[in-house]
Amino acid sequence: MAHATNQSRIIVIGAGIIGTALAYELQKRGYAVTLVDPERPGWGASYGNMGSIAVTEFMPVSRPSVWLQAPGWLLQPEGPIRVAPGYAPRLVPWFLRFFRSGLPSKLPELEAQGAALCRRALADTTSLMAEIGIESDISSTGCLSLYASEGEFRADRERLDMLDRHGFDYEILGQNAVRDLEPELSPVIQKAVLLPDNRTLRDPFALVTRLAEAFVSRGGTILQRKVTGFERADRITGVRLDDGQVLKTDNVVLAAGAHTARLSRLLGEPMPLESERGYHTQIKAPGMVLKHSVIWPAKAFMVSSTGGGIRVGGTVEMAGLDAAPDWRRAKFTLKRACQALPNLQIEGATEWMGHRPAFPDTVPVMSASVRTKGVYYATGHGHLGLTYAATTARLMGQLIAGDTPEIDLHPYRVNRF
Repeated sequence: MAHATNQSRIIVIGAGIIGTALAYELQKRGYAVTLVDPERPGWGASYGNMGSIAVTEFMPVSRPSVWLQAPGWLLQPEGPIRVAPGYAPRLVPWFLRFFRSGLPSKLPELEAQGAALCRRALADTTSLMAEIGIESDISSTGCLSLYASEGEFRADRERLDMLDRHGFDYEILGQNAVRDLEPELSPVIQKAVLLPDNRTLRDPFALVTRLAEAFVSRGGTILQRKVTGFERADRITGVRLDDGQVLKTDNVVLAAGAHTARLSRLLGEPMPLESERGYHTQIKAPGMVLKHSVIWPAKAFMVSSTGGGIRVGGTVEMAGLDAAPDWRRAKFTLKRACQALPNLQIEGATEWMGHRPAFPDTVPVMSASVRTKGVYYATGHGHLGLTYAATTARLMGQLIAGDTPEIDLHPYRVNRF
């Protein structure tokens, strides 16, 4: 293993779960690490995600079955996807890449790239949690994928076929077995698939907070500032902040989620990264106990026991980073959740919106820059930021330190587009 000297400096931009886990990993490798974000650690998408280590959810979003359904979804006011009309023209290049990514000839390699990360995700996550003393903060039960009819089950068959191809475990359950596992489910649910390795964190925000505390306790620095520019010669030399300060550095990692594209443009390295805005409703007194997280593919929502209660999330909204939230999106998913969980009490619920960083091919970038020496990217993890975080930190730590990453990172390169 190549170890950094204590003089090697790295700035990690972005204090979500990806950036914070990576800062902690690089610090363990001997680097002097500064973590920079306008907000406190974990206050972006890491605050409001569904808490799921979703190791089975690596199917590329762009595929022919989605193309056929998408126009109907877009026409439904309560559909699972919304594209803001005023933002739609800016999305044309992204959607062209999206459709090219989903050509049948390309899907097997995209599946394989997601599977390679998901195959290690649970072990890497539990190992990281054990290091920082919160190994008990993850469930021992998996996730139930719900179906109200044989038609719904058949429509989801391509996902199960994908799991078969890549060797991921699941179990098909009939109605009685489903109710035995999760008595709170409505009788409308006829069948389910148990995904035993899709575990749930008690509080994903607490994971980021604990990582940040461990990082600082070992001498790491966290600055709550906005990055406004970079200084370069034949390689990166500094990062400019909004207070006029310039941080001198030897390396920079851009891990700012959906905001990474704005920063990469300052380095002359644009990337097709968009925000898939997601919403959740947090219910502190749900009046029931949910033993498993549940997803209902036909209704496009998820429910999990996290954040000190029950959290309902789902939906995709393409409206950019700056538009105001459309809180109707949260209400749509909550209404569907109540169909599956008729005893769910929703009084006093709170709503949240965050930005998932999405590339057209559903595959993250974990890569050195091809334009500026000393710059690295770890972004675009989409719906799987929490799932991929510990694995991303491990692989990027190996890449930056000059080791051979345990997974070939060529497919995740920044210039693949």
